[in-house]
Amino acid sequence: GRAVGALLMRLRGQFDESDLPLLVNVSAQFARNLQREGARALRIPKARETIFSAPAAKQRLEAFGVVSGLLTEQSGAARVLADSTDGYAVAYLDGTLACVNNSMLDAAQVSAREALALDLFGLLNCFRAGVFDDPQLAVRRVLQTGEAYERELTFTERNRTFALRIALITDDEQRAQKRSKAPLCIAVTARDVTRIKEYEKLKSDMLSLMSHEMRTPITSINGFAELLIMDETIPAEAREFLTIINNESQRLTRMINTFLSVTKLEQKDRQEVWMAPVLLDDVVRETINIYQPVAKRKRIRLVEKDGTKLPPVAADRGMITQVLANLVDNAIKYSPERTAITLSATLEAEAVRLTVEDRGYGVPPEDVSRIWEKFYRVARDGRVKEEESTGLGLSFVREVVEQHGGQVFLESEVGHGSKFSFTLPRL
Repeated sequence: GRAVGALLMRLRGQFDESDLPLLVNVSAQFARNLQREGARALRIPKARETIFSAPAAKQRLEAFGVVSGLLTEQSGAARVLADSTDGYAVAYLDGTLACVNNSMLDAAQVSAREALALDLFGLLNCFRAGVFDDPQLAVRRVLQTGEAYERELTFTERNRTFALRIALITDDEQRAQKRSKAPLCIAVTARDVTRIKEYEKLKSDMLSLMSHEMRTPITSINGFAELLIMDETIPAEAREFLTIINNESQRLTRMINTFLSVTKLEQKDRQEVWMAPVLLDDVVRETINIYQPVAKRKRIRLVEKDGTKLPPVAADRGMITQVLANLVDNAIKYSPERTAITLSATLEAEAVRLTVEDRGYGVPPEDVSRIWEKFYRVARDGRVKEEESTGLGLSFVREVVEQHGGQVFLESEVGHGSKFSFTLPRL
C-alpha cells in the first residue's frame, strides 16, 4: 500500500481501461522485487533500540512490510493448486493439512466441510486399497528415506484409477549449499489415470490378439518342418534349410510366448498379484540349485554371497523366482568361460535388495537407459549379442518388480561385467 517507486511507460497506442489490471499486476511484482532487495540490505535493530529510537522503529515497520509482501506472493501457489485438474494436498510435518484442492476432495470423495476435520492420515485413509493398506507405513518410509512413495490405485466400484504420490518437500537453498536438506512439508498428489489405463489396456489387448493369431501358422510351419526333416529321402542341403526353418520358427514361438507374458502382466491389476511373505535368500538358493548344471556346462561358477537371514518381503513367489531366473540366465549367456556369477540378498533400510553380478562383456553407457525396454537388444562389435534373445526378458523383470512396489538397477562397465539388482519393500 506504499509507493516505493515509479515506472514510466510510453504507449504506442491509445490507453484502454482493460490494460489497467495488467499494469497493476506488473507494478505489484516490481514492488515485491524492490522489497526483496531492500530486505537483503536491511539491518534489523534489537528490541531495546526500537524502544528508544524512531529510525529503528521505522526499520522494523519496513521489515514487517517486506514479510507481508512475501507472504502475499507465496499465497498465490495455493490458488494455482486450487484450479489444477490433479489432486493436491500439502501437509505440515505434524500431519496437519495446510491446503487441499477441489480435485483432491473429489478423488478422496470427501466434502470441503469433512476435509476440515481430517489430517494427513485421515486423507490418505480415503485411498486405502489392496496395495495401499497402511498409509502410516508409507509416510514413515518417505520421512526416513526422503524418496517419494508412488502407487497406482484402482477402485473397481468407482471405475477409476489414481496415481498416488507422497513426497517430502525440502529446502532447496540448503540443498544448493550442500547442507543436510531440511524438511519443510509433505505433498500428496492424486492423478486420475483412468483414461490412460483404458488406452493401454486396449493397446495390450490388440497386441495380445495379434500374437495369438500368429501362433497358428507358426505351429503349422514348425510341425511340417519337423516332419520333413525326418524324411531321409530329402537331400542333405534341403534338410539343412528345413532345420533353419524349424529353429527360426521355434525362436519366433519363444518370442511370442515371452511377449504374451509381458502383455498379460501389464494387463493385470496390481491387486491381482498374489502376495505372500517370501524370503529372498531362499529364492536365491533355489535358483542357484536349478541353474548350477547349466553354468557348469559353460565352466561358470554360481556363488551365493552373504547368505544371512533376512526379513521377508510381500511378493508373488513364482513371479519373483522367474525374475531372478531371467537375470541369472542372462548372466550365464553373456559371461565368458571360467568366470563367476555372484548372487546376494542384502537389507537396505525399508527394502531388501537382490543382486546378480557377473564378469561378462558389460553394457555400453549409451545402452544402459534402454536396456529395460521391450525388444531392445545390446549390440557388441557391431553385432547383436545373441540371435536367440527376444529382448523381452529384462522388460519382464522390470514389470514384475515395479508391480511389487520395487525398483530395478544396473551398474555396468564394458569389459568388466554388470551388476543387475532390484529392491522390494520389506515386511
